Amino acid sequence: MFSNLKQQPADKILALIQAFREDPRENKIDLGVGVYKNAQGQTPIMRAVKAAERKLWEEETTKTYVTLAGDAAFSDTMISLVLGDAVARDRVAAVATPGGTGAVRQAFELVQMANPDARVFVSDPTWPNHLSILKHLGIETVTYRYFDTETCGVDFGAMMADLDQVKAGDLVLLHGCCHNPTGANLNLMQWQQVVDLLNAKGAVPMIDIAYQGFGDGLDKDAAATRLVAANCPEALIAASCSKNFGIYRERTGLLMAVAQEKGLHGVMQGNLAYLSRQNYSFPPDHGGKLVSIVLSDDVLRADWQVELEEVRQGMLALREQLADELRRLSGSDRFGFLAQHRGMFSRLGASPDKVERLRAEHGIYMVGDSRMNIAGLNSRTVPVLAQAIIDVGI
Repeated sequence: MFSNLKQQPADKILALIQAFREDPRENKIDLGVGVYKNAQGQTPIMRAVKAAERKLWEEETTKTYVTLAGDAAFSDTMISLVLGDAVARDRVAAVATPGGTGAVRQAFELVQMANPDARVFVSDPTWPNHLSILKHLGIETVTYRYFDTETCGVDFGAMMADLDQVKAGDLVLLHGCCHNPTGANLNLMQWQQVVDLLNAKGAVPMIDIAYQGFGDGLDKDAAATRLVAANCPEALIAASCSKNFGIYRERTGLLMAVAQEKGLHGVMQGNLAYLSRQNYSFPPDHGGKLVSIVLSDDVLRADWQVELEEVRQGMLALREQLADELRRLSGSDRFGFLAQHRGMFSRLGASPDKVERLRAEHGIYMVGDSRMNIAGLNSRTVPVLAQAIIDVGI
């Protein structure tokens, strides 16, 4: 039987990580891996998370299963963090998932159950795993134009023209903030136009929000998701705690299903629990417990928000430093978009051959489509990257 299996294509980002590790050059720079790093190149445990772990260690009395939906306190605190008061709690069904990826996978499976003929519209580009999961599930995927390689911003006219092709029952996948891989985001006026279009067409929005707090702050980063949830009859939201709580290996995520129609909550909750049972039965709890402890404790929450804001401001400072350095070296403002992008990533708009030259000639690693992780930089390496970008003619 196993002889019928075919070798699967290697994950490009994982292959890039391995190539970086094997590179003997001391001054190499890793801008490929999608993990936050501080100026020392470390992914630290946040102070509030460490304190929550101590508290949990002292107070936890059992390791028995939680419910199929996970700990209710985790769902409640996360729904409050992401949605605020945009939607009544009894209109939101939710389940804990193994990371944001688990939430994305389960959302797609829920759509497949509800409407086997649904198409999923995804931005071009998007996070590669979106496409991989959809392909694996056999769901028809349609791309909509998003990134303008000339301006390195959102091509909103083209995006809306492509979304005009959606039909009732289709799903439209949108990034809540800090678009991965481009760093280019819609403004709230544009979000409202997207909402109006989807409502007119009868399509359902799905928000993947993995970087809340990394862009313009916790509430501003959630504003688009809250707008969608409050103004659409139905919506799906996949939230990740990996980045803003720094608990990558704990695999902590939440899938929310919003249905404004009264009486649907129980059906939605039951179907989400059913999918949990089919996929992994009971969700992991440790990370969710840490998140709920932090968000429920005024002191810990305040400290978490201070540290998260330090992370955000640090990335903004790196963006501004890089844009300024490139302005000085190039004599133009053509890299000014780097200071306008938000989140961990930006897409330079460079060709694959120039990305390869950055690796071969300068030891600078980024994904082949020129997505780079801003958090992989520090104040010392920014000038090195800027000079390399000029040297290879980007």
